[in-house]
Amino acid sequence: MKHYIGAGNPMHAQFEAKAPYAAKHFAWHYEAGVGTITLNRPERKNPLTFDSYAELRDLFRALTYATDVKAIVVTGAGGNFCSGGDVHEIIGPLTGMRMPELLEFTRMTGDLVKAIRHCPQPIVGAIDGVCAGAGAMIALACDLRYGSPATRTAFLFTRVGLAGADMGACALLPRVIGQGRASELLFTGRAMTAQEGQAWGFFNALHESDALLEAATKVARELAEGPSFAHGMTKTMLSQEWSMTIDQAIEAEAQAQAICMQTEDFKRAYEAFAAKRKPVFGGD
Repeated sequence: MKHYIGAGNPMHAQFEAKAPYAAKHFAWHYEAGVGTITLNRPERKNPLTFDSYAELRDLFRALTYATDVKAIVVTGAGGNFCSGGDVHEIIGPLTGMRMPELLEFTRMTGDLVKAIRHCPQPIVGAIDGVCAGAGAMIALACDLRYGSPATRTAFLFTRVGLAGADMGACALLPRVIGQGRASELLFTGRAMTAQEGQAWGFFNALHESDALLEAATKVARELAEGPSFAHGMTKTMLSQEWSMTIDQAIEAEAQAQAICMQTEDFKRAYEAFAAKRKPVFGGD
């Protein structure tokens, strides 16, 4: 979960703002508590490279400590989200690597999904056009996903002779859309239409392409204005309770909620309700 570190806290310097961050392999924008990551190689439908994988992993890890960033949007430039690993810059070189090197690569790609899931801020995907391979896994790792009627999502690993088990797909996808539907997509590699994705629960909603990023950003801003410590607790519990029994989950939530009841945000919400005004949360 996310802890608020105030300016007077001696640890504050360790929780540096990410607003001035200068990304090298994608675009980064920060405004009003929302950080936006834009995959920006539109001429190739925004594929990933070894470098962009690593930088994305490192940024999501660093965002754990960025108390100024309350929510994150992930999107792609040029009408597409992400076409997956670059055929020439990743797949080609992989065919010449030996097992230890290949394992380093597959662990790095998995570390990106881990970093997204461990990042305490809510992460909103604005997913247009092509969303394939590793791009589909980045979308799947987001907490909320918004698509357009043009979105086509494909876990196409089998199309290149690989298992559908990649970057946590066999664990995450069945939990989102169900075992049977996930099995079909992971075995066949076929594209899931936007309409299927919405009906199956992959997408929270669909918006026209020209309104998609604005709609996703609006959701992120609303989340950023909410109780960020409590949001982090919610994300933590959504992840941890996958491996718990019902009794364990109920007890874990009792403890989690008791912790949240000690926050200033809980008091702020009560005081605002009593005064019939909208609460202004501080994240502490």
